[in-house]
Amino acid sequence: MLSIEEAFRKFKSRLELNEKETTNASNRQQEVRNYLDTKFKIDRSFLTGSYARWTKTKPLKDVDIFFVMKASEDDYLSKAPSAILTDFHDALVEKYGDKARKQNRSINVDFGVKADADDNTDYRVISVDVVPAFEKGSDFQIPDNGLGKWIGTNPKIHADKAVQAHQAYSNEWKGLVRMVKYWNNNPKHGEKPVKPSFLIEVMAMECLHGPWGGQFDREMQGFFSTLADRIFDKWPDPAGLGPAISDSMDLARKQRAQTLLRAAAREATLAINHSRQGRNGEALRAWRELFGPKFPLS
Repeated sequence: MLSIEEAFRKFKSRLELNEKETTNASNRQQEVRNYLDTKFKIDRSFLTGSYARWTKTKPLKDVDIFFVMKASEDDYLSKAPSAILTDFHDALVEKYGDKARKQNRSINVDFGVKADADDNTDYRVISVDVVPAFEKGSDFQIPDNGLGKWIGTNPKIHADKAVQAHQAYSNEWKGLVRMVKYWNNNPKHGEKPVKPSFLIEVMAMECLHGPWGGQFDREMQGFFSTLADRIFDKWPDPAGLGPAISDSMDLARKQRAQTLLRAAAREATLAINHSRQGRNGEALRAWRELFGPKFPLS
């Protein structure tokens, strides 16, 4: 039987992207890029977001692709952000039909890939988020239809801060973040408790501090507890450019998130108690119930 440490290490490995998945993501990026090149003047595109920061969890979906527009498309910046989002959406509908869905800052394209009961997708990306962007010095501007304006962002700063957090936590930070994001994606919650998932990462930059304690179960219990305690705090954009990441959640959403995060912390405490009492099998099953099918029992 797996020890708890071995189970968490295996869980961590299962959530990491492999070569087949990165190849498929790259191919999907190129597929969408080749098509959009026939509709817009695009300078370059790149995979970004949690995918690029290596904090993306399984199953692989909503992979962000930045499409940096050429200066000749700058007239969009004088219009409401809805203009470019509508044009991108209409263009993508021509190719993907109702699989293209407009969001506040992007167009989601679903490729019709479904995860099986174990959250496997045969190494294929489920969906991507197409983000139109314009350069502004070393930063970028992207549309925010919810706010009705263009907002600043810088994926490189986000990535650099994630690397710093990871190194400061004995290179275990990204693994713990992926685990909580996987919990956050569990269908048993209905809607994600913490939305956007990036908020988990932003909170983790401050909540997972100090040296790595060396035990996944205790670290995870503490992480859930701290997230619950601090979900009502204001969490700024790490790049200091866009609106606070926590602004995406209203009071009711934060209250619901706190309830579910506290429940997760209690479940983690029960799992740890099973281990203390020598009930390793029960502990493994408790962690599996908490996280979902990617957590191994053997």
